[in-house]
Amino acid sequence: MAILSGFAPWIVYWVLVGNVPFKVAVLAALAIAVLSFVIGRVRGATARTLELGAIGTFVVLTLLTFTLSQDFMERWVQPLSSAGIFLVALTSVLIGRPFVREFAEVDQPTEVVKSELFGQITTLVTWIWVGAFAGMTVSSAIPPIVQGNATLLDTRTPLSFVCYWVIPFSLLGLAALASRVLPERMTPGDDVVRNTTFVAFAEMEIDQLIYLATEHANREVGAGKEPYDIRIGSKGVPLVGDDTRESWPSTYKVRDRKR
Repeated sequence: MAILSGFAPWIVYWVLVGNVPFKVAVLAALAIAVLSFVIGRVRGATARTLELGAIGTFVVLTLLTFTLSQDFMERWVQPLSSAGIFLVALTSVLIGRPFVREFAEVDQPTEVVKSELFGQITTLVTWIWVGAFAGMTVSSAIPPIVQGNATLLDTRTPLSFVCYWVIPFSLLGLAALASRVLPERMTPGDDVVRNTTFVAFAEMEIDQLIYLATEHANREVGAGKEPYDIRIGSKGVPLVGDDTRESWPSTYKVRDRKR
């Protein structure tokens, strides 16, 4: 549910726009965006792409709302807000920080976050959202392009209410449904190599290192599972400020525990 906090400014805006004055809607959304960012920093979390993008989007929309005419905003406010979240989501993928991953990795074990499967799933789901936001942007831009006097407040002209509301938010709902499979597939399968690290004294022999790697893997696997095919890296890295101990990389697979 953490990702809802990232979407919150846009959700508030889309709910309010058309029901209250545009200036009230955009200021409320901007306030939510700033508040979400501040709460994250107070909790010590790293700034997320979606949070920063929300502030940037609604600062721009606030400036446009207070400087451009009501008629212009009625025609273009929906495609502009959709374009904002589309660009933010697309940018997150292009810079290597898919916004879904930034939310999904919270409270996940290290071996899950570092797994190839986790990266593939979160990138795929992010692209699903990018596609949905792109479709929302294109759909909501059709009325003002095809029909110059279109308005999102028009509930009688099919072109307006279908392209401004029905199609965009149907796409939003479909993307939300598609992203529900993410938690179900978060944990790597038994045939996936898991990466981890363990700490050992620098003078330990290979059999002692393997023992520590096995014990560490046993602590990480879930109930009813056991690690196998445990391998350690070729060299440990001295801990900062403690030359007597080293951090060793290791990998393992998981299978059902034998009874």
